[in-house]
Amino acid sequence: MANMCEDRAMAVFAGDGRHRVAVLVREGMLSFEVSIVHRIFGQARSAENAALYEVVTCALHPGEVRTDADFTVTVAHGPEALLEADTVVVPGAEVDFGPQSGPLEPALTAALARIHPGTRIASICTGSFVLAGAGLLAGRRATTHWRSSARFREQFPDVAFDLDVLYTDDDGVLTSAGAASGIDLCLHMIRTDYGAAVANEVARGSVVPPHREGGQAQYVRRPMPSPDISSTSKARRWALENLHLPVTLRELAAQETTSTRTFTRRFRDETGISPGRWLIQQRIERACTLLERTNLPIDQIAVTAGFGTAGSMRLHLQAELGVSPSAYRATFRGRH
Repeated sequence: MANMCEDRAMAVFAGDGRHRVAVLVREGMLSFEVSIVHRIFGQARSAENAALYEVVTCALHPGEVRTDADFTVTVAHGPEALLEADTVVVPGAEVDFGPQSGPLEPALTAALARIHPGTRIASICTGSFVLAGAGLLAGRRATTHWRSSARFREQFPDVAFDLDVLYTDDDGVLTSAGAASGIDLCLHMIRTDYGAAVANEVARGSVVPPHREGGQAQYVRRPMPSPDISSTSKARRWALENLHLPVTLRELAAQETTSTRTFTRRFRDETGISPGRWLIQQRIERACTLLERTNLPIDQIAVTAGFGTAGSMRLHLQAELGVSPSAYRATFRGRH
């Protein structure tokens, strides 16, 4: 059976020297994510305008495969395509969003296990659940969509999960955070394979930024404990009301009538971070809200959020989100 699959695999790709990419789809595939791989890699050209990649779609069972939309896709290739691929990409599927995505079906585990060593393997969005379920992410740094992050952490404690990135690349095993960050991931792989000039040309053709760093944070609003049920709630309420002022640790502790040492310990127990770190997060949250929803000048937003100066706010947003205040505003200006 193995030899038969390998013989069939030879017929899947043209064998003309192009980098071979196999997109492994499942029932309920997220069609947008599947199309990203074909669109981004399909545009990559050499200086002589020759296609640099050959992209094929495969499934465990070739034929008609349901998507997350009101159409199906006819997939010509089976898992034999994985055997001769240089890169395998696993997009997300509807099943990944269940309350508890169970063990992978044996046929899927077996197909992934037979991928040749050295093959680059990547996931888009919740496709990371497949890679983790197959044991491909054990001990590696990985990410997934922020809405699925808690379930991913619980299900795969052996993975070095990182919420604050758009994509990860751990020695040829890659993951991305969400659908759009799949574009960043594909551009990163093109840049790795053929350099920035080729990747930039693909980005221009797709009208997307040529390079968003993998370390740029997902735009996630992190929930904090309810102020009504924790012993530092009074201090946190006071801090939010006076965020525009230079709030000190001593002032926060005074709101709870306790020492700074005791207050810091309680605060860490309740929020998981230090008071200083929490203040920075709240100021960034305030600044982002004002950038999104108001026409206030950046200097005024910096003062209102408690950063004091636009320069200070710029440094904090760059460190936290990887973007400047003006870039953040330009990105989210039309959301409301």
